[in-house]
Amino acid sequence: MHELPRQLSEDELAELFEGHTRFVEQLAQLPDPLGQARKVLADAPEEEQIEALGTHPRIGQRVNVSEVAAREQGSDEDPVLLAALAKLNKSYEQKFGFRFVVFVDGRPRAEVLSVLRQRLQNSREEELAAGLDDLVAIALDRWRKR
Repeated sequence: MHELPRQLSEDELAELFEGHTRFVEQLAQLPDPLGQARKVLADAPEEEQIEALGTHPRIGQRVNVSEVAAREQGSDEDPVLLAALAKLNKSYEQKFGFRFVVFVDGRPRAEVLSVLRQRLQNSREEELAAGLDDLVAIALDRWRKR
């Protein structure tokens, strides 16, 4: 397991966070970027928070997904489950205005489907906070597994 780095390049951070965003650009300028990620996100304007969430693939997405994300999401190809995830992802995005992000790594998609259903009951503020927290948890987990 790796300790948290004192500095990471923008490309390294983009890999951990699934894309180049203003958030990633800011982190690359800071010492202890992963340790400061939650604070940077909390202080960021909402549009930058939503941009950061939008770089992650949708749960169940099979195309244009990084190898790391595909491995984390697992290989359950049940068409009924994938259709349900697609439908709930769409409902979630329509309700909240941003992408559903959840720390998955190895959990069965059926379990994630249940989490998605539960989280659709939350307020927008609760969901934004939960998604941002999970976004950082995913990046930290990816770093530790390097």
